[in-house]
Amino acid sequence: MKQIIIDVLDDGEIQIETRGFTGKTCIEETEFIKIILGNEITRQLTTCYYTQGKAAVKKYLPLCG
Repeated sequence: MKQIIIDVLDDGEIQIETRGFTGKTCIEETEFIKIILGNEITRQLTTCYYTQGKAAVKKYLPLCG
């Protein structure tokens, strides 16, 4: 099952994690969130991203600022 998990922290930072995506599709499927919320601060790719297995990506975006 494909999932996009969005956490909003107390300081307004948003963390996005994907599950069940393969390769670069995790980035493509969350692009709309980046467009809506603004610039990406950092990205953490898992080994699954590089092996074309199930990938999980964490992105950190500020909610305000």
